[in-house]
Amino acid sequence: MKKIAFYLQIALLIFFLVFLMFFIFFDTLGSTFGMDPILAESMVKVFLTGTIVFLAAWGAMGIHQSGLNDKIKKMESEMNALKAKLYDLEHPKTKPGTNPIPQKNQEDSTGPIRPRQNFTDQ
Repeated sequence: MKKIAFYLQIALLIFFLVFLMFFIFFDTLGSTFGMDPILAESMVKVFLTGTIVFLAAWGAMGIHQSGLNDKIKKMESEMNALKAKLYDLEHPKTKPGTNPIPQKNQEDSTGPIRPRQNFTDQ
């Protein structure tokens, strides 16, 4: 689709360059094609043809961009799945009974801070 959009853009550029040259040199080229006066009907045909080519190029680029966005989303989801698998391999889950985490005793005063004492008024 990218090649189609590229060729449509080149065709659009050539189309407008040819008609730009045609209207710049209209004094000599107009009589060659049997168009002595420029009519509104001929200008509308040129404008509509250019608009159709432009819309075709724009649509082809939009379709190509949409395909690329879908591909990026798919690759990101695959990458996230691989990251999750890698994390699971690096951090295996421990079973609850095999390696429990030791809990601190609240009365253990091995540190430099003494345990808190509650004072009440009597």
